[in-house]
Amino acid sequence: MRVAFVSYEVYPFAKVGGLADVAGALPKALKKLGVDVRIFMPKHKVVEKNAEKVGVKIEKIASSIAVPFIQGNGMVDLYKSKLPRSDVEVYMVWNADYFDFDEVYGAPDLGRQAAFFTCAIFSVLKELDWKPHVVHANDWQTGLLPVYLKTNLRDDPFFTGAKTLYTIHNLGYQGVFPKEYLGIADLPEYLFNIDALEFYGQINYMKGGLVFSDIINTVSPTYAEEIQTPEYGAKLDGILRTRSADLYGVLNGIDYEEYDPATDRRIYVNFDLDNLESKYANKSKLQEELDLPVRDDVTLIGVISRLVDQKGFDLLIEVADYLMVLPVQLVILGTGDPRYETFFENLARRYPEKVSANIAFNVELAQKIYAGSDIFLMPSRYEPCGLGQMLSMRYGAIPVVRYTGGLVDTVKEYDPEKQSGNGFGFYEYKSSELLKSLLKAVYYHQQEKDHWKQLMINAMTTDCSWERSASEYLKLYESTVQ
Repeated sequence: MRVAFVSYEVYPFAKVGGLADVAGALPKALKKLGVDVRIFMPKHKVVEKNAEKVGVKIEKIASSIAVPFIQGNGMVDLYKSKLPRSDVEVYMVWNADYFDFDEVYGAPDLGRQAAFFTCAIFSVLKELDWKPHVVHANDWQTGLLPVYLKTNLRDDPFFTGAKTLYTIHNLGYQGVFPKEYLGIADLPEYLFNIDALEFYGQINYMKGGLVFSDIINTVSPTYAEEIQTPEYGAKLDGILRTRSADLYGVLNGIDYEEYDPATDRRIYVNFDLDNLESKYANKSKLQEELDLPVRDDVTLIGVISRLVDQKGFDLLIEVADYLMVLPVQLVILGTGDPRYETFFENLARRYPEKVSANIAFNVELAQKIYAGSDIFLMPSRYEPCGLGQMLSMRYGAIPVVRYTGGLVDTVKEYDPEKQSGNGFGFYEYKSSELLKSLLKAVYYHQQEKDHWKQLMINAMTTDCSWERSASEYLKLYESTVQ
């Protein structure tokens, strides 16, 4: 089984969100199952620096490969590397006009950039003379891959029999552009209709993936159900209901080699289930680094997130002052909406002994927060899967979440009688419900030490590995080529 895994970001080469973590881990698990999986991504400006950090080499293997179906500079150079600690090959396409930007999503014209990248993949596959059985496309930036295969390339013998799996990582980001982008991408005019790419007078790249792919999946079973409703469907729920027979929910995982508190060099002190006391050394060192009072009698609440509406920060704003009355410290890491950035910076100024606001993207600090936190907060309005709660549990930080999407599928309410469950949560999207869940979690941490230890054990032994999900992806691949 040959699978071309196409993603705009891949950890550790380029990371903005959870997509990068999936793209950097799932192919390794698939490789162990015998899949000939190869990753295809842009060679973003940050790639060389990030590869050097992890000691991975990148080599140039081809120059000036022609890219059809696109206006402008239609050439790419091709580079090759491997995922760290694996034999998974990573191919990177480079064109200065499209990828020479400081930010992964920093191009002035993201629609043209995504169309160019998509077209380049087909040229690169031919250059390599490697015919995939399945092209696995991810999110809106690759939504046109299935479209090209069913239109411009339908009579190309090289791609005869190639099937497509399209993965929705977040339906909220769809890639919507004016109609003229059909011409920019050299796609047929007839695609501008409601049954194809047209979307309220514009074109929608993600819709293209949903309509033209052979199979669709998203990143948790609950989210697969939610997105077929008007509340969560982001105006694409009708299409998703129409294609419900081809829509699957496969829960994401995390890379257990990359994220292991017993070996992770990014945290202060390594620990495991047999040495939970060392986790508390991480807490005190985190407090010290962030200029918070070093106290073991407070509950340290960690937040690592994009600071956007989706993540439930409007609820946190409403209860922040109430939270400050409790014996807690709050550590925030992330960037996003200036409204939230400003709020948390001001909160830190008002409560300097209780709040540390780190408005930045910092992978190393993120690991320290996972390792040093007692509680990890994710009050999301919606959450396709979520990796933060999985990482927090791996590092013994107990998640407090809103039960939606993948958070429902991974976090189970703690039952003190059965001593089962790995976290706390709430269903109704209200700040009062969030506060009640936090009060409950803080109570257990402060007053019920035996239960809290059991919670940590339950969380750290929750299976969030990719092994359990990779076999499900393999079944999906096999079903497309039967």
